[in-house]
Amino acid sequence: MRRRSGEDDLRKNAPCLRVAPRPQIRPFMARLTLVTFNIAHGRGLSLYQGFQTERRIHSNLARIGQLLAQSGADIVALQEVDEDSHWNKRVNLLQKLKQETGFPHAYLGVNTRRTGHKPLAYGNAILSRHPVRFWKNNPFGTATLGEKGFLYAEVDIGGQALPIINLHLDYRSRQRRIEQLEQVITFLRSHPHPNRTGHRPLAPIICGDLNTHSVRVGDAVRRLFEALLAHGEYEIWPHPKAKTFPAHLPSRGLDFIFVPRPYRARRCDVLKSYLSDHRPVLLELEFDS
Repeated sequence: MRRRSGEDDLRKNAPCLRVAPRPQIRPFMARLTLVTFNIAHGRGLSLYQGFQTERRIHSNLARIGQLLAQSGADIVALQEVDEDSHWNKRVNLLQKLKQETGFPHAYLGVNTRRTGHKPLAYGNAILSRHPVRFWKNNPFGTATLGEKGFLYAEVDIGGQALPIINLHLDYRSRQRRIEQLEQVITFLRSHPHPNRTGHRPLAPIICGDLNTHSVRVGDAVRRLFEALLAHGEYEIWPHPKAKTFPAHLPSRGLDFIFVPRPYRARRCDVLKSYLSDHRPVLLELEFDS
């Protein structure tokens, strides 16, 4: 039998050496907070904005501004925002909200415009704490009362363009909502999405007032979600049981945010407020930066 050498004994008694795994470098997780809110022309819970005094409109806008500022939102998508309408004393709602909130960037896409003795000019708007590289408004038609549309914008987040669509659909007719939605889907198919460096192109976040339930088969929310799933991986927020309308006693969910990968929802809240007939939806997202 061969005697074990001293070198053999050292090897036998030495601790087992393992190569430590190379630490994985995780990407920095950035966060973004988005709010979508139909502000009902600044009228609060009144049935008609024309019933409000100018002082009352300014007061309600100040309270909306306070809510948005306290929400910590980076981007706010607003619907029913007036630029110059007789029924709310021709107050520019977006400029007032920009002053109240301190958002440095504000854009309004007018969908309804009427001149004459009783002018109207209102649509969808975006407030952003980040620069907006590009924006384009898309009215669905040319009606001088009640026309809806969608606003497309590319927001600069840390040097990358985040595409977002702020949408408002018709409340009266399912068929009309579907027709309007087809314009949005056509836009998505024809419009190239901005690239992230070293990544696939980003699909847009889509949000707004769709004026129908998320569970209603054959209506706009279902149709849009089906189209988006064919386009990429999406989630819809808030939860189907969440209610956003009417604000004083919510019974229906009409306001939604459609979120594509690589964005991931951290939390989603329907904010309790009585500043419009809708309640705002807040969504906090995270993504690899």
